[in-house]
Amino acid sequence: MRPTRHNERMQLPVMPPVAPMLAKPVAAIPPGASYEPKWDGFRSIVFRDADEVEFGSRNERPMTRYFPELVDAVKAELPERCVVDGEIVIATGAGLDFEALQQRIHPAVSRVTLLSAKTPASYIAFDLLALGDQDYTARPFTERRDALAAVLGSAAPPIHLTPATTDRDLAERWFTQFEGAGLDGVVAKPLDGSYQPDKRVMFKIKHERTADCVVAGYRVHKSGPAALGSLMLGLYTDDGVLNSIGVIGAFPMTRRRDLFAELQPLVTTFDDHPWNWAAHEAGERTPRKGEGSRWNAGKDLSFVPLRPERVVEVRYDHMEGERFRHTAQFSRWRPDRSARSCTYDQLERPITFSLGDIVPGLGAAVAG
Repeated sequence: MRPTRHNERMQLPVMPPVAPMLAKPVAAIPPGASYEPKWDGFRSIVFRDADEVEFGSRNERPMTRYFPELVDAVKAELPERCVVDGEIVIATGAGLDFEALQQRIHPAVSRVTLLSAKTPASYIAFDLLALGDQDYTARPFTERRDALAAVLGSAAPPIHLTPATTDRDLAERWFTQFEGAGLDGVVAKPLDGSYQPDKRVMFKIKHERTADCVVAGYRVHKSGPAALGSLMLGLYTDDGVLNSIGVIGAFPMTRRRDLFAELQPLVTTFDDHPWNWAAHEAGERTPRKGEGSRWNAGKDLSFVPLRPERVVEVRYDHMEGERFRHTAQFSRWRPDRSARSCTYDQLERPITFSLGDIVPGLGAAVAG
């Protein structure tokens, strides 16, 4: 259901809410397009009409109150009347910090105010929907990009224009290099394409890798106790500790029931399990029995412990610290691998790359 509360004082040729134009995944960078880095943040269309500013989101709900520092920046750096599509990110000297960005969505005004100073956000602009009284959504992307570059040519941080190129070879280098700064991959946009809200008319090329992981537990499916919901995955550290690194859970219902039955011989007690609740201090990333999810209030994260013996190969795209950034995907079982051989050493580490080398000034304010 669309939200109904938006800024009624605005009078723009494109009015909120607007669902952002989307991208569909492809395996390789296509030819004949405009290429941009794929930023890892909160997608947001910003609407400005003089002193009225609103940040929309993927679900079309306003995010304005969570980023007061960006409201001030928009008033200082964007045209007086415009609608711009982009990404809200938090940039650090070590790259993008998505976890810090998630913490910015908080109900308390005092907390929002504190974090806006402690972990200030930046806005990466990459498309133009309206300028002045002109609706740009029907115009080809090349025209929208040229107009956006013209109006943001002198913009100062924390407002930035994303790099773009029509050179496919350069886009290939970006795909390899920019991951070291925390970026997701590359986006390809048809040169003559119009802006189509909520349509997957762009293309995204993301990193995908595989890892052999230990299956250390499962959660039951919401349909009932005899079906598997998700498998909990682990990797061993250099000192022999089994870390919880993520889950896989996209199985057909018949496979969920079969897996539930297959795993019963491995069920054990918490006393004999490396993720024994009593053995961990508060604050560790390993989940606790009865622990609630900060993103889904009231959700029970308890699980059924398994002897850490089975090994599964999964596909993943990105790491966030010691965990998978997104839900991993099942690839195949690995009966030829021992659980103890599943360590972090197998993971590919991207080459470190500076955000400031991608967008001048991005992350500089907090790098030192």
